[in-house]
Amino acid sequence: MPIPVEVLAALNTTPEALAKNLIDDTRSVYSTMLGLDLMHLPLEVDPMEHFQDCVSAMVGLAGTYNGLISIHQPTSLAMKLTEAMLDMEVNEIDQDVFDALGEIANMVAGNVKQHLSKGGLDVRLSTPSVATGSDYIICTKQANSMNLLFDLDEEWILVSVVLEMD
Repeated sequence: MPIPVEVLAALNTTPEALAKNLIDDTRSVYSTMLGLDLMHLPLEVDPMEHFQDCVSAMVGLAGTYNGLISIHQPTSLAMKLTEAMLDMEVNEIDQDVFDALGEIANMVAGNVKQHLSKGGLDVRLSTPSVATGSDYIICTKQANSMNLLFDLDEEWILVSVVLEMD
């Protein structure tokens, strides 16, 4: 199930318009901060909660709208993104990767927040959290999510937004 109808009505938007904003926001962050051009893959993507050999960066939303913005990618791509952001060689998943991916998620969430709140005061962002591992589960209210898949150099990035009203 996508974003709840009452959330879309309160935002005066449609699922298509919200998806377009999220796609544009995500592509803008990767282009501006990393100099990378993401390609959105217009596929129906089921919510994912089980990840293997990935890095997931998440930022919570609280206020008029509550939810979670999460960005998931394979560990190999997470290291490449960190290299692009920090202009240094990265050979392992370490604090630099956590910081870089957390900052990317924070920037995407900040852009999304602007579509949820005109003044920005009624929706707050959490500090980014990052999870990684060979096999892990992230459990959220998947039923209320919008999931978008992107391609970067034949590797995938999944951006998921879970939204509900306070």
